[in-house]
Amino acid sequence: MSPGSTSAMPGAPEAVLTGVVLTLNEARHLPDCLASLAWCDRLLVLDSGSTDATQDIARRAGARLVEHPFENYSRQRQQAMDLVSTPWLLFVDADERVSADLALEIRSAIADPSLAAAWIPRRNLFFGRALRGGGWWPDPQLRLLRPACAHFDLARAVHECAEVRGEIGRLAQPLLHINYETRAEFVAKQRGYARLEAARRQAEGWQLKPRNYLLQPPREAWRRLITLGGWTDGLLGLELALRMALYELWVLRAMAAAEAR
Repeated sequence: MSPGSTSAMPGAPEAVLTGVVLTLNEARHLPDCLASLAWCDRLLVLDSGSTDATQDIARRAGARLVEHPFENYSRQRQQAMDLVSTPWLLFVDADERVSADLALEIRSAIADPSLAAAWIPRRNLFFGRALRGGGWWPDPQLRLLRPACAHFDLARAVHECAEVRGEIGRLAQPLLHINYETRAEFVAKQRGYARLEAARRQAEGWQLKPRNYLLQPPREAWRRLITLGGWTDGLLGLELALRMALYELWVLRAMAAAEAR
């Protein structure tokens, strides 16, 4: 029986864990991602309307495929959680991979009746290189969840994190995140994230002031490079600290543009 099947043979073990992947035109990454989740009892792919081969890839892998329009990341994750019927779910992005060691650790964690969720460290690869500092490692992600004990803040458009009732554990084995393969990809995604972050800040009542333009980008560069140890990644750490300072400037400009409308 395929991992995405919703029924079980008589006498078969009860399905405990659903691997969940949110997608939009992820044909390049999705095959390897789903292959790394083949050990899950079920697979769910929640797609936002892909126009490439994403949906066919999901079906061929035996995943349950559901299409749902994208509003924001929190709403999409909550929609996926509402579709899961197993006691546990594991969120994995299409450009992430679950190692055999992490799979074993997850199986052990979900056997613990005291846990409601678990943080998983994430090893980020930028332009083919694994990072050590700058906030990119250990980059914990709250991805292993009991749906009955968790929900998402639907107003949070980006950098979403589940709110959990109960004990939260911490795993040791990391997710592998093929984060950005080119600098052009990095810039394009950061521009999109900046618009979402600007909308979030405005919804929370942030007041944009002229001094923000002078203070916040340098503060973010210092935080990434010094406070979070980006210097340990050498010139790449410096580059990313400066790029994240530029991201902060894009957020401020997006807020100003929205206020002017």
